[in-house]
Amino acid sequence: MNRLVVLGAGESGLGAALLAKREGYAVFVSDGGSIGEARKAQLQTAGIEFEEGKHDEARILAADLIIKSPGIAPTVSIVQQAINQGISVVDELEFASRYSKGKVIAITGTNGKTTTTLLTYHLLKEAGWDVGLAGNVGKSWAGQLHEGDHAWWVIEISSFQIDGLVSLKPHIALLTNITPDHLDRYGYQMERYIDSKMALFKNMNQADAAILNLEDSFSKTGLVRAPIQASMYGISLEGKPNQGGFSDGDGLVFQVAGAQATIPVAALTIQGKHNLLNALGAGVAALLAGLSEDQLLSGYQTFKNASHRMELVRTLDGVRYVNDSKGTNVEATFYALGSYKEPMVWIAGGVDKGNDYSVLTPLVVNGQVKALICLGKDNVKLKTAFAPHIGQIRETQDLREAVSWAQEIATDNEVVLLSPACASFDLFKNYEDRGDQFKALVNALLQKQSA
Repeated sequence: MNRLVVLGAGESGLGAALLAKREGYAVFVSDGGSIGEARKAQLQTAGIEFEEGKHDEARILAADLIIKSPGIAPTVSIVQQAINQGISVVDELEFASRYSKGKVIAITGTNGKTTTTLLTYHLLKEAGWDVGLAGNVGKSWAGQLHEGDHAWWVIEISSFQIDGLVSLKPHIALLTNITPDHLDRYGYQMERYIDSKMALFKNMNQADAAILNLEDSFSKTGLVRAPIQASMYGISLEGKPNQGGFSDGDGLVFQVAGAQATIPVAALTIQGKHNLLNALGAGVAALLAGLSEDQLLSGYQTFKNASHRMELVRTLDGVRYVNDSKGTNVEATFYALGSYKEPMVWIAGGVDKGNDYSVLTPLVVNGQVKALICLGKDNVKLKTAFAPHIGQIRETQDLREAVSWAQEIATDNEVVLLSPACASFDLFKNYEDRGDQFKALVNALLQKQSA
């Protein structure tokens, strides 16, 4: 019996362990932290041995195969020892792919990948396709395969997960964009991060389809560094690709594998230029999977995006309060700021990831951002970047105070936008916690008293 070790007992680790057990492996789960009681119970019920708070190196290095959590860097000691001993170390998605007969639509990118993944899945599901959703969103692929397979799988995949792939071969792969992010994982070398994203396409051939944003400069760099063998489809808001999709502002226009389709922009339930690109990418993927124009239109009209992504919380006193807590980098916030023409109060800040705020300057110099509320423990860089351009800047470490100030400043037909451009870990558990607290505080606001 082959010995398999799973490093990390999170969502992906538990799923991998259960699938491996079903497939006859002798499975051992090792987590350097603590394992939740619910997951312990699942492992015990399945008869899977585990440890927590430590790593038994001798037992781990006796494995025939190791599946590691994507959160564990390949440079950590136990992983390096395994690699040096010739033990195969893969990601949960790589392992799961060996036990699925379904066609894979794999979606990656620095920004927009979750929205695009959820929309692609929704389009296929609404059209009646036998489709599953997995990867960096929802439940682990391996865990779902433990229960059963689907004809199609739409999988969101991060650069960390791509790094653990060996043979996974998507039928359709989509790269939304590449912007600087997670560079600490890649030795602060942008080229290494680009190479990681481009590796999603490495096993594909001309019978497969690759969808790329033709306006994204780092994706263009990636194509030069790692040419793609798959058939290429482009998406653009500025030009008309030979095959793929573009928008003229009024409609989404598709030319895909001999099929043509036009969808009114007004039919979309998501807003902003970035979401036009997300909708174009999802539409090209869905048409490649076989959807008709009518099915595409129906799916667009019924889509509801995940929380914390340009999410309208409520309108109060004529002011729209928008939760974009998932905007954890400058590029995401660039799209968010550019989605509105109304004056706005912008709430930003948190853990700076080496941000270059200058790319946001064109969006604030015209006075559209009437106030910036800096929410973080260290706001110096944020204040320095925007003090010459924004008339009113306040700072706080209290989200309640930030929301109260925003209500005080904003007036009828304006927007209060939480789009931090930073990670959340200085004041919150994660971006979801930040967004949930923002929504609760906004929903608790009372109407302003008229003068």
